[in-house]
Amino acid sequence: MSGRHGLGLWTLTFLVVANMVGAGVFTTSGFTLQSLGSPRLVLAAWAVGGAIAIAGAVSYGQLIRIMPESGGEYLFLSRAAHPLVGFIAGWVSLIAGFTGAIAFSATALESYAMPESVRPAWLPVNTIAVAAVVAGAFFHGFKPRAGVIFQNTSVMLKLAVLGAFLVLAVAMIPIDRWEGSPIATSTSEFSVIYAFAGSLVWISLSYSGFNAAVYIAEEATEIKKTVPKSLVLGTVIVVVLYLLLNAVFVLAPPSDTVAGRKDVAAAAAEWIGGPWLATFVRVIISLALLTSVSSMMMAAPHVYRKMADDGMLPAALGGAGESPRAAVVVQAGLAILFILVSSLQGLLSYLGLTLSVCGACSVACLFMPSVRRTPYIHARSLLPLLYVACTLGAAAIMTYGKPEQVLASALTFLIGAMAYTVAKRFGGLKNN
Repeated sequence: MSGRHGLGLWTLTFLVVANMVGAGVFTTSGFTLQSLGSPRLVLAAWAVGGAIAIAGAVSYGQLIRIMPESGGEYLFLSRAAHPLVGFIAGWVSLIAGFTGAIAFSATALESYAMPESVRPAWLPVNTIAVAAVVAGAFFHGFKPRAGVIFQNTSVMLKLAVLGAFLVLAVAMIPIDRWEGSPIATSTSEFSVIYAFAGSLVWISLSYSGFNAAVYIAEEATEIKKTVPKSLVLGTVIVVVLYLLLNAVFVLAPPSDTVAGRKDVAAAAAEWIGGPWLATFVRVIISLALLTSVSSMMMAAPHVYRKMADDGMLPAALGGAGESPRAAVVVQAGLAILFILVSSLQGLLSYLGLTLSVCGACSVACLFMPSVRRTPYIHARSLLPLLYVACTLGAAAIMTYGKPEQVLASALTFLIGAMAYTVAKRFGGLKNN
């Protein structure tokens, strides 16, 4: 529905923001500070990660101008490379990019909103997580306009309360506390460089989601203009927000108070304002995770609808209309299954690698003869080249000394290839 009644710039921008701002920004910097030993290096890593994300947003904007359809990596790789490669990318989105991420965000939401210390005995574990997925499925599957209103309102509220937290922090912290206190490390210069690169890998996961609007591009007004603008605008907003938040998390409190803490945001807030501010931050994180679940439930089914319309998934998941209801229900069911029966730690350990490879391969399509619109040596090629090089470099660092992550990702790709072969041979799907 790419007419004038489609999704506008701010709706798509809020979708990008909601996809990006999840648990990562509230947890990563404690471990990063412990690894690097310097608050300023932590901020530098977040700035570099932001630059890579902006390069990725610009690159995806170029792709959507050339292939103005919904579907994300599946679409780009299917059209530019081969349907098999696109199917594998769609498979990765199904298993890791959306299902695992939705389940993780919903489970994390429950842990922040209802800690074990205050959980009533009558409330079963995973109730809140499942309820969040069901609510997202209901709104985006059966009440899509209400879902859009909820999405926009909740994201604006999230940005407002995060802004309020920043204002409170600035007002309550003395000026001389903004210098940051390094912690003792026994690492060599090379080890610091390696630690910086390794930290950047995890920080990059917090920036994932900058491409959210491409998954529902056909729902946008003026696809070739609105979607690219929303990608860049949403990513820039998040980069600025992340830098401000992390300045509070690692520059203000003593480093030994937050280093190594997975709840670095709550730890910093408690040091700044006591338990009440820590509780306020917990509410903010819960809201952030709720919008993450909602935004992924909004975007994910459009990938499956595109794959079904291309004959790569059962036809029941495709079709026209304001919302792919069948795909929404299937996505909700898969996410709930992950919540109930799976441990996500193994999945998350290789999530960055699989998604990074898919993203880099998608942007690399810009350099293929069938897609290129400019000479190879051109200013428009610089940011895509930067994104591909940095993303693959980060993926290589992630796998250094951990070959099991390569095996897990390779197994995911192999299963996707096998599923494609079975679907083509026995599923009666279209020939592509």
